[in-house]
Amino acid sequence: NHCFLVLPIALWMAWERRASLAHVPVRPDVRAVLLGVPFVLAWLVAERIGIMEGRQLAVIGLVEVLFLTVLGWPLFRLLSAPLLYLIFLVPFGAFLTPWLQDVTAWFTITGLNVLGILHYTDGLVIHLSAGTFYIAEACAGLRFLIASIAFGALYACTIYRSPARRAVFIAISIVVPIIANGFRALGIVVAGHYLGSAEAAAADHVIYGWVFFSFVTLLLILIGLPFRQDGIADRAPPVSVSVAPPALAASVPLGGVAWRAGLAVSLLVVLGPALTSGLEWVTQPDATARAAPLIASWTPGGDCVPATAIARRRPITAPLREWRCAGGQLRVTAVVFPANVNPGQIVVTQRTLSGEEGADETDVTFLAAEQPGEPRWRVMETRKPGGIAATALWLEGRPGAFGLRARVTQARASLTGGQYAPVLLAITPILGAPMSGAGEMDASQRAQARLGLGAFLQARRGALAQIADLSAIPAR
Repeated sequence: NHCFLVLPIALWMAWERRASLAHVPVRPDVRAVLLGVPFVLAWLVAERIGIMEGRQLAVIGLVEVLFLTVLGWPLFRLLSAPLLYLIFLVPFGAFLTPWLQDVTAWFTITGLNVLGILHYTDGLVIHLSAGTFYIAEACAGLRFLIASIAFGALYACTIYRSPARRAVFIAISIVVPIIANGFRALGIVVAGHYLGSAEAAAADHVIYGWVFFSFVTLLLILIGLPFRQDGIADRAPPVSVSVAPPALAASVPLGGVAWRAGLAVSLLVVLGPALTSGLEWVTQPDATARAAPLIASWTPGGDCVPATAIARRRPITAPLREWRCAGGQLRVTAVVFPANVNPGQIVVTQRTLSGEEGADETDVTFLAAEQPGEPRWRVMETRKPGGIAATALWLEGRPGAFGLRARVTQARASLTGGQYAPVLLAITPILGAPMSGAGEMDASQRAQARLGLGAFLQARRGALAQIADLSAIPAR
């Protein structure tokens, strides 16, 4: 949520530098447009792979090139702090969550060993006599880490003038939250041990986190204050002034150069979407129509009966069919994509079916394949609203994954036309009783959903593995 403050902060930082800016002339440089070419290429790669953060960061890079081209290097250098601060408009960093979970788990386990508290660990699960703790994604500390980096950059650019001091303080703003989150997780587990109840210790862990991280932010401020340099004015870069002949100055007005520079960057910006639209127009004629008939050639079997597709907040554009299975306790959804679909559409559909889209907290676990040819199920548990779903993906006629390698594989297929239809399968338990008013599942509902989902996956291993035959049908 701190992203909403980034633009006002950048404007304030630029306003604080108005005295230095008054003495620096505007010198547009059309040659700087060439610096935007790598960002356009990065945007194209991110768009083909389906990484939204990559596209957004590339756009921010093009914005920087626009300012550099129109204003010139001397003025851009003075505005570098507020302009580069715009990077925090992009909510990036989710890829760090698994690593942060491992670090938090290691810190907690090490602390328990030092304190001599008996425990048993299984990956991210910590078992004590008082109960069981799980280092979930929300416990990884990513949100506070990103907010701390944004605060650290603002603080460093405000009270420091030395680039070295700014870099050191930003580095501290990265390290301290990671260590602090380890202490927070350790404190909750230790509290549960001495209270004799894991549930009692974790009941208000979100409030504990707010208080603890507010203290850590105050600590960062106190660490940086003794080395402040905000009493020293920013030194403007030396500007060489040359007097142009009147005829030359009249023939090349400053406004005309700036206008041409801005136009050149604007044309570069629309190049990526134009190329993408051209690729989709060439490689995807009637792709959905070709994929639609394939979905009728497979059924989960057993007691599964066709069901009406439910309405979702984000509609799914690819052909799909749904069934109710296990006596109406489970909903099975199969989505068949065109062979040359963009991997981003697969990811969005997977997030929609698993309930990850719009959920406040999510936990992800994976069920490894027991035999070759079986899928690796991705089990997503969500809170607020509560839910659980297992999803699996088939690419190129065999079980795939949801990682970067699968994105690259499908991106290559989206460019070449592809030979096989990607298939996404989602299995979601249907709760028999209504959830609480907050949309959260209680303990019994969550346990029932887990058991029902696990039993279904084990009983239908053969039928679910046969979905590879559907994906292997040549899409053409």
